[in-house]
Amino acid sequence: MKYLLYIFLFSLSIQNFAQEKILFFQINWGNTLSWDAFCEKTKASGYDGIEVWFPHDAKNQEELKAALKKHELAVIFLNGTNRSLPFNEGLADFKKNLEKIITWNPVAINCHTGNDFFTFEQNKAIIDASNAVSKKHNIPIYHETHRGRFSYNLPDTNNYLKEIPELKLTLDISHWMVVHESLLQNQDKELEEVITKSHHIHARVGYAEGPQVNDPEAPEWATAVNRHLDIWEKVIKKQWKNSDKPITITTEFGPADYMHTLPYTRVPIADQWKANVYIMNAIKKRMQIK
Repeated sequence: MKYLLYIFLFSLSIQNFAQEKILFFQINWGNTLSWDAFCEKTKASGYDGIEVWFPHDAKNQEELKAALKKHELAVIFLNGTNRSLPFNEGLADFKKNLEKIITWNPVAINCHTGNDFFTFEQNKAIIDASNAVSKKHNIPIYHETHRGRFSYNLPDTNNYLKEIPELKLTLDISHWMVVHESLLQNQDKELEEVITKSHHIHARVGYAEGPQVNDPEAPEWATAVNRHLDIWEKVIKKQWKNSDKPITITTEFGPADYMHTLPYTRVPIADQWKANVYIMNAIKKRMQIK
């Protein structure tokens, strides 16, 4: 009964969030704080929620649940295909994790789906299983454009979109910048369907030689930042036009060693939290949101 009451109150909070056009989420990648301290810092920085991998031990779950309620934050959970497992075992594990996550009634589930070494049919089976769970429980399940997954490049992702009309994406365009070794300046036509099918954004800035610039505020990265903002703006406006629900965006600059570090000491050369807040505010400024 206590858990059902929590879900009811959480659902009411989501209805309040839905009055906004964009919901911003902070990633806990590299976080060393407690759930309570992390959520407190997230709230103070102006976020609406957090995006995290689902904790599988009971103590972590209870601490996360309490922190979300205390700081009035929404949650998006991550789920992924274990690429170290054979296909059948990986699919079973993936589905089992989805069934656990769904009981929390999250805003959405973002998946690192499949494997770039799986066949089309194998990756499609994982996507189809996700879509079935999403439809059954009426909770959005998105599939992130990500290196190492079915969606590791633009042309192959478009092939999946043609064959699976109900496929919904999380767009992390930074991965494709490095995969295609460009800012995709001449691929706007190829990006059209991807933009239409993107319902969630991972906002990190990549460039032709890597998935993360060292500091998005640095003037040398202005071209890359603006290119990402241009693409994100198209996604946001498309979703505003096609849905009465707010679009969700997770700022996802990562820690060392994803962030560049000094040699020998491995000291990060920029501030991960500051970079994420900067990108959130840059999107708000672009979309004229206070």
